[in-house]
Amino acid sequence: MAEKILILDFGSQYTQLIARRVRELNVYCEIHPFNKIPDIDSSIKGVILSGSPYSVRDAQAPVPELSAIKAKLPLLGICYGAQFLAHNFGGNVLPSKHREYGRATLEVVNPQSKLLKGLSQTTQVWMSHGDTITKLPENCYIIGSTRDVKVGAFKIHEEETYGIQFHPEVYHTTEGKILLHNFLIDICGCSQDWTPASFVESTIKELKKQLGNDKVVLGLSGGVDSSVAGILLHRAIGKNLTCIFVDNGLLRKNEYEKVLHSYKDMGLNVVGVDAKEKFLKDLAGIFEPEAKRKSIGKNFIEVFDKEAHKIQNVKWLGQGTIYPDVIESISVNGPSATIKSHHNVGGLPERMHLKVIEPLKLLFKDEVRKVGKTLGIDPDILNRHPFPGPGLAIRILGDITPEKIAILQEVDNIYVEGLKEHGLYDEVWQAAAILLPVQSVGVMGDERTYENVVALRAVSSTDGMTADWSQLPYSFLAEISNRIINSVKGINRVVYDISSKPPATIEWE
Repeated sequence: MAEKILILDFGSQYTQLIARRVRELNVYCEIHPFNKIPDIDSSIKGVILSGSPYSVRDAQAPVPELSAIKAKLPLLGICYGAQFLAHNFGGNVLPSKHREYGRATLEVVNPQSKLLKGLSQTTQVWMSHGDTITKLPENCYIIGSTRDVKVGAFKIHEEETYGIQFHPEVYHTTEGKILLHNFLIDICGCSQDWTPASFVESTIKELKKQLGNDKVVLGLSGGVDSSVAGILLHRAIGKNLTCIFVDNGLLRKNEYEKVLHSYKDMGLNVVGVDAKEKFLKDLAGIFEPEAKRKSIGKNFIEVFDKEAHKIQNVKWLGQGTIYPDVIESISVNGPSATIKSHHNVGGLPERMHLKVIEPLKLLFKDEVRKVGKTLGIDPDILNRHPFPGPGLAIRILGDITPEKIAILQEVDNIYVEGLKEHGLYDEVWQAAAILLPVQSVGVMGDERTYENVVALRAVSSTDGMTADWSQLPYSFLAEISNRIINSVKGINRVVYDISSKPPATIEWE
């Protein structure tokens, strides 16, 4: 049985980041809501309690059932997790006199502590809490303090149970990785065997066992997730996998032909479907973003269903679901009410009477790319920027016409190819051009023009949950602006979007 670390989620914004840091140390972990703890078996090597937006003193504060965990397995409480351990086992937690948010300096009080081994005597940590542990339970002792928080870190006597008031998973805790290594390797005894190569090997083995000689159909988008899912399934079942790649008329310039060619070069059994006319006809006259998404999603299901029914005896629908999607659906706060409908093609398996197979459902986005590299997938596909399911439909503000699509495809192509030429493409998480429903006055030659405005967007991010606008060189932006205005008829003004997420989103619709 593969070993793992269990992370109990109390609703912290950092919970996924804890998991990412654990996995970076080649240790497999799973996030579960605090009130849905799985059965504790020999595969679980240790447990981490996350932070929370709640105070342990709140009437609705989350209270996990730890009787099968505490004193039986190594346990690390982070922020709220630490306060819960103190508050519920005989200590006191009160509102802080000095609320600590941001950088603080931790002093290691007990250098012999296994958890703090190898940390500097004083080290920078990141705090984010409004409560403080004012009294520890009697069987606890302090192992680290800050100037304002005496109980910065503690341990329970004769148990491998620890609590820390700071967040080791964030970048600003400079030695956080050492602390997590100490907990995972030295205290929990994890063997660090969670690697892309081991994932590929075990997943292909499991897929072969689960699918046998059954046939699978998979929708490809040209993106990283569906491509990696397709290659994993192909390695497991070969020609029993049929992939369907739909041209909805909203892809980037020449993307349909280029991506289809790439897939065939990888040996995939792929069917290309030109459905541009159907999608664009149904989008005519629709202005509202969610209505666009629903129209595109409905047509995708219809086109995919029709093509899939041409294949005899299909039993499974392959999907490129990744771990953040799974976490979202079982979150401690319940399924998100804000999932956009283009992600929600959940009616497809029921409509087609198919079982679902999701080979990537345990992986974060960066892990998907590492697995893809291990599989030898074309870097042009692996390193592609994320591209929305509805494609250019949500980058054209207002109604969709073939003329607007053609304009935006040209602008987007100049922008993306320019990023590649200047060595900037891989520095950016996602780049987009947005056609605005705005016209402005311009001068071309001796004539006044009244034409369209296009906005360029580029952001840096690790997972798309938060994003900063990319500070692209002015010289590059000037060159791209000139190219667009001189080359694309209908555009006479280019602007650059300098808003971050939050409060803005990455896409405009």
